[in-house]
Amino acid sequence: MQKNYLTIKTKGSNEIDIKKSRFICNIARVQNEEEANNFIESIKLENKKATHNCYAYVIGKDDHIQRASDNGEPSGTAGVPILDAIKMIGIHNTVAVVTRYFGGIKLGAGGLIRAYSNATTKAIESVGVIEKVLQTEITINVDYKLFDQLQYHLNENDINIIDTQYTDKVSVIVAIDNHYIENFKQDIVNLLNNRVNMVDGDEKYFEVDFNPYKDNKKD
Repeated sequence: MQKNYLTIKTKGSNEIDIKKSRFICNIARVQNEEEANNFIESIKLENKKATHNCYAYVIGKDDHIQRASDNGEPSGTAGVPILDAIKMIGIHNTVAVVTRYFGGIKLGAGGLIRAYSNATTKAIESVGVIEKVLQTEITINVDYKLFDQLQYHLNENDINIIDTQYTDKVSVIVAIDNHYIENFKQDIVNLLNNRVNMVDGDEKYFEVDFNPYKDNKKD
């Protein structure tokens, strides 16, 4: 069962201007509805004079919680486009609030949908996307004379190196996808002719950079 998922890299904001209206999207990573609602209220408080503060959020690796609000815009022209922009990229545990300062020119339903969608997409692009990957920490203990060989192998194979500690031996802590652990260990044993000691550690989520605008395939 695949447990990896995508989310935004960090909290941030981005602004676009359309026909003199300002659309400011603030976006954040959240773990539950309380965090999402607290973020929404904080943005509303910062933008009391705004025409609208529309929002949407998804929570859970399967998006089992989804909420959207038009906050006074015509029904279906703000909250749902924000929600759809989040879901189209495939990110989870994310809240987006798009604040609109009206510029005096009406955009029409189609124009509003595009504006709220684009504001959200641009904000996601600006903060970046990461993949939360469920991996197991493995500590590799080797003599100093084998360290360069090990390090070269890990770098060449894009292994996630968490830490390197230097005592009487070199201990390299890596994070390995669970389905690849046995193959990885065998590769290291073969590489170093069994002159190595490996210890399994905790299973946890690690963050890996992800570009949803390239030919990556989301699970």
